[in-house]
Amino acid sequence: MRVCIVGAGVIGSLYAAHLARVADVSALTRREEHARAINEHGLRVTGRADFSSRLEASTSPDDLPAPELAIVACKGTDLDDVSARLEGRWPDATMLTVQNGIGADEIVAAHGPWRQLTAVTFMSGTRHSDTEVEYVLDTATWIGPARGTTAADAEAVAELIASSGLKAEAFPDLRPAQWSKLIFNATVNTVAALTGLPHDAHFAELEHPTDLGHLVKALIDEGKAVAAAAGVELADDPWEMNVLATRRGSRHYPSMLEDVEAHRRTEIDLITGALVREAHRVAVSVPLHETMQRLVKAKEASWE
Repeated sequence: MRVCIVGAGVIGSLYAAHLARVADVSALTRREEHARAINEHGLRVTGRADFSSRLEASTSPDDLPAPELAIVACKGTDLDDVSARLEGRWPDATMLTVQNGIGADEIVAAHGPWRQLTAVTFMSGTRHSDTEVEYVLDTATWIGPARGTTAADAEAVAELIASSGLKAEAFPDLRPAQWSKLIFNATVNTVAALTGLPHDAHFAELEHPTDLGHLVKALIDEGKAVAAAAGVELADDPWEMNVLATRRGSRHYPSMLEDVEAHRRTEIDLITGALVREAHRVAVSVPLHETMQRLVKAKEASWE
């Protein structure tokens, strides 16, 4: 299968390097020097795996072979611009979005009539250079059908990803899994961004009244109330997901914390913003998430 990874950051690089072992893979990058480095040196994965892969990269979709599957792995803040670059191209491709939050498939759909799959991923890594990424958290990518696709299409792509050495699981309806991840992300990312803490044991501590776990649990409870009002039965309890992640022993840096430390615009509007918008639609009060969104937006404004 011909696969193009659109956006070769941490997650995109993990997909690209792994899938290059079982498919014909290319990468669409934002920077010329990034594409040049991948073409010259390939991609190296360390951490939970240790190997190198060769693949073709370019900043122009016209320089790459038309893919059958395009995994759109750019950050949510870049999604509209990236989708616009693909407008009118690759008409036979299936687009798989893997952004945090909800609504990524709708942004892509505004730029072309592609068949679409939607996904959320729990894997994580650390970028050491344009050509090296450390594979840190080896949890799954959850995939479901969207526009013009079926559960069988989601299953086929999950099998392809799993054959490359990554974990993947298909769902006939992704909303239960998507909402579990949305609530988890809207909580963990904003708390990390505002405290400067990586996702560690502090996020699950409840012994003392001042422990951070109380805020985390209250944010998760707000999110669960929104999902219930929207008629979504969660695939996993976000609080249990949080506790399990803190017990893994690794100090994971959520993407929003990395953005804040680098003074980059965060994905707050696609993650917490999506939850708040849905809360307003179903008339559920979410004062804590509204406060976290305002604080993160204010932090972004402080860099201007």
